[in-house]
Amino acid sequence: MHTADGPLTVRSSSRPEESAGGFLLRGANLSIEHPFGATSFYRNGWNSWSPTGWRSLSDEPLRIYDNPERLLTADDAAVDDPTRHQGSVLGALDAGAGQVLLLGALDLGTSLVGADDGRMWGTGESTGTEWYLAIGDEAVVFAQYAGLVASRLGRATGSVGPVWSSWYSFFENIDEVSLGEAIDDLAGYPFDVVQVDDGWEKVVGDWTEGPGFPSGLERLVARITGVGARPGLWLAPFICLPQSDTARDHPEWLVQDADGGPLVAGYNWGTHYYALDTTRPDVQDHLRALFTRLTGMGFAYFKLDFMYAGALPGVRSGGGHREEVYRAAVELVRDAVGPDTYLLGCGVPMLASVGLFDGVRVGPDVAPYWDNTERRRDPSGPGALNSLASSVARTWMKDWYDVDPDVVYFRSRRTLLDENAGRALVDLALITGFRSTSDPIAWLDADERERLRDFLVARPRIERTGRFAYRIGDREVDFAGYLSGDRRETESMVVK
Repeated sequence: MHTADGPLTVRSSSRPEESAGGFLLRGANLSIEHPFGATSFYRNGWNSWSPTGWRSLSDEPLRIYDNPERLLTADDAAVDDPTRHQGSVLGALDAGAGQVLLLGALDLGTSLVGADDGRMWGTGESTGTEWYLAIGDEAVVFAQYAGLVASRLGRATGSVGPVWSSWYSFFENIDEVSLGEAIDDLAGYPFDVVQVDDGWEKVVGDWTEGPGFPSGLERLVARITGVGARPGLWLAPFICLPQSDTARDHPEWLVQDADGGPLVAGYNWGTHYYALDTTRPDVQDHLRALFTRLTGMGFAYFKLDFMYAGALPGVRSGGGHREEVYRAAVELVRDAVGPDTYLLGCGVPMLASVGLFDGVRVGPDVAPYWDNTERRRDPSGPGALNSLASSVARTWMKDWYDVDPDVVYFRSRRTLLDENAGRALVDLALITGFRSTSDPIAWLDADERERLRDFLVARPRIERTGRFAYRIGDREVDFAGYLSGDRRETESMVVK
């Protein structure tokens, strides 16, 4: 292979086979000598929240620093290396003039792609690992790779219109009275789904109604359908908190660590949590019964969170690679809810979820502030900047599933975001086509309600004009200024 800067030398145990504008290669280890020097490297993180984007090879690697608990939760800690520019599944080098050199794995198996100023490499878990290597126009090459993966793993076909979620306004502080009032206020707004988020359950891991919902979820389902929307529900079916009945009554259901204790799968809710061993028949029965019960109540949309826990390395009852085990468990959920139920994955392994989820969150949680100075070394932490940065770098994944960049804000109360930051989030949602918000109608003034209505029905023509640049209708939008920190308005949107 040749470039304008010089030749590419590919070292592989197999002969290349031309395919989809590039080459297919096989092997556990690939090495490509490149002439681009300390160019920029595209790093893709393992799960929804993992740091993703372009970073100069002369800078420190894009990763989570100084926070082992967050690293376990928001990336693949088992293969993390703070000294190398590397990421999950695929990577790319900026070859100049709008071109990139891309190397991507086509198989499951936690493959890694990395680079330095003279070499790009891929490491798989077997000699049969298949790779795609191509150089060309950035958008074209990423699309070719995405298409190859989708042709092998499929693409779920569910669709969804605008979504209202309870999370980014009420968080866990929900009950059937206050939430019911917020749902009633949505009447007349063209929401396709109203999603009840975290806070409805007794405790994470015990998926029954908490004390704030004495009338049961069926009452909320009726209120949601009453405003003309499909009922949606959040849950994290592959994890449980230590204080849950599930963890206490069924310790044998938990993935084990090397010492025979329950594997700590991550941290949230002020504590650690465990992962269910989805290879066990009794855990599989539990999951089938759970989703059969919830779909029987009338839920037609599920946001499934912290799903990566099903793909962590650990000791399980059954065999199989951890991503294959995860995929089998999600297939079980899909079979239980049926093909017409929309599944949105959050905190999911990106490649292993292709073909199973209709939509996938592609960045960290957004927040009603731009950035957090206490988490500047954690690109996976909540905040509008982190959410925007990873999401805009993953728009090419639309060939795998609907790309969810998280909610947008129209409210002026309980937010530190200014008009420019809010506009950036809205523009990204228009580009991806996934529209969602958590703003209660009662929190919006007349102008904000009108802008919300416009957003819910907007279908502008979208054209990509650069790496981070788009034409939205007749407007030119470039996110590069936000990502580089050059925008002056970011100075007033930082939480200290």
